[in-house]
Amino acid sequence: MKQLLVFIRKEFYHVFRDRRTLLILFGLPTAQILLFGFALSSEVKDVNLAVVDFAKDNASQQIISRLQASTRFRLQRSLLSYSEMETAFRRNTIKAALVIPTNFNRDLLHTGRGQLQIIADASDPNAATTITNYLTAIVGDYQQELNQAAGALPYQIVPETRMLYNPDMNGSLNFIPGVLALVLMIVCTTLTSVAIVREKELGTMEILLVSPFRPLLVLIAKAVPYLVLSLLDFTLILLLSVFVLNVAIQGSVVLLYVVSTVFIISCLSLGLLISNVTASQQVAMLASMMGMMLPTLLFTGFMFPLENLPGPLRLVPNIVPSHWYYLVVKAIMLKGLGFEAVWKETLILGLMAVVLLGISLRNFKIRLT
Repeated sequence: MKQLLVFIRKEFYHVFRDRRTLLILFGLPTAQILLFGFALSSEVKDVNLAVVDFAKDNASQQIISRLQASTRFRLQRSLLSYSEMETAFRRNTIKAALVIPTNFNRDLLHTGRGQLQIIADASDPNAATTITNYLTAIVGDYQQELNQAAGALPYQIVPETRMLYNPDMNGSLNFIPGVLALVLMIVCTTLTSVAIVREKELGTMEILLVSPFRPLLVLIAKAVPYLVLSLLDFTLILLLSVFVLNVAIQGSVVLLYVVSTVFIISCLSLGLLISNVTASQQVAMLASMMGMMLPTLLFTGFMFPLENLPGPLRLVPNIVPSHWYYLVVKAIMLKGLGFEAVWKETLILGLMAVVLLGISLRNFKIRLT
């Protein structure tokens, strides 16, 4: 029995000395509980909402006060016209808008009936439906309060709903950009993650190192075939989306290819970096597939609303390339926007590609150990 206790104590020492085991044992469950408990929820919170208040009367101010008090919405500055509202939708600074017509209060008091317009960005149909339900509920609460105060004179407020970019509420419109980002991210990273480490395992790395090519040219030569194959993969997904799933491309196809090329280069650079710092193909594939799949699913934005992320976690999507690519594909494919609307995201993807390629080049060892 004493020997058994000694062995058990020894095993405890082994576990406590191994930081990776402790990380898996305590770090992984903690992170998953925090993520799925607080951040990753299909519930929509902190929605950027604009109010186009043409009435500016007592009733409209009371509705706006309720919206400001709600934790569901972050009320943006009051917009003055439809054109300002459309610009805000195109820039993706708002997800929904509430339009209050002129003489809203007077119509409500004299005829007992008032009409509002709720406009939502339906490129994400599930979020748009949830947002319109929230707004309708707040308006319904105000109507109920009016009826209780008026006694026998019932008031009726009728919200008219309009879905931008996806009036048919086709779920594929949101699904396709997300799947494009997910597939390209994982396939491109995994393909190049074994490019360098395979040479090490096969023993042919020496031939590369003694060749007259500089390390940068070796990395570029490794990446170019995968870039071509990835573009063919992208074309296949695009054709399936258009001709099988009936998802029309509203914007420029050329611009879509240009941005996709930049995104693929950033993914290939990340794969080369993984390939340089790992010791075997098995580890490289595991790191690229498992390491990329989870952040892409959780922080791209097509599965869970990123507005729900608390505090510092909101910074994480900024370092995930697929998040920026997803925004660009949505803007081009679904909203038909041009380069002036996506230049910022494209520039970020380009900078990510340069930085990742630079780090990969820095970690490229020119001598065998």
